[in-house]
Amino acid sequence: MGYEIARGSAKFLYGIRDLGQLKQILKEKRDCAALSFIGRSNVGKSSLINALFGKGAARTSKTPGRTREINMFSFNLALDGTVDTSHEFYLFDLPGYGYANVSQQMSREWGVLMENFFQHSPPANGMVLLQDARHPMQKADLEFYKYFHRFSFNSSLVLNKLDKLKTQKDRSKLNKMKPAIYQENKWVQQIFFVSAEKRNGIDELHNSLVSQLLLHHTERGQE
Repeated sequence: MGYEIARGSAKFLYGIRDLGQLKQILKEKRDCAALSFIGRSNVGKSSLINALFGKGAARTSKTPGRTREINMFSFNLALDGTVDTSHEFYLFDLPGYGYANVSQQMSREWGVLMENFFQHSPPANGMVLLQDARHPMQKADLEFYKYFHRFSFNSSLVLNKLDKLKTQKDRSKLNKMKPAIYQENKWVQQIFFVSAEKRNGIDELHNSLVSQLLLHHTERGQE
């Protein structure tokens, strides 16, 4: 079996909205390995987090765009079914972007919070960028990526809701977009097509994320 994310091990730590609190936490966790999830509204971010970490791991808001805080969790890996509690990893559930129905003040607060998160985040923070497979590369995505690309993070692009593409023609069209996405977004290391609801592609994504975490853990152990 090897290593895997220990389902149900995710523990909520903080809902971060205060800039001072954010900087202090990131300073304390500077040498830790983490995963961060971000995307537009209704791309299935909560469903994906729950599919990877266990049901109930993600917190949701009834009104898209109203969650303006960074939700931080700790979690563990398991080896051959046994939870390894000797090392903690961290999960950051980031507030989404591209909401039209939020106030200018909320938008500014999001910008300040995210700017500082990306600037002070641990180097070993793997970014998981989500999109809806039915509506890839929307204007809001492109605008965010234009901003995001200047930060040097190991990033995975995940197109969720693959099950909503009903024809093979639609799936083939999506797959043909891969070369252009890689070409235009050099910071994207891997692209995954998944369905969090049906669990299609989840194992492949899971294994890639675990490998990232273990690589950092091994490198830290050799220092």
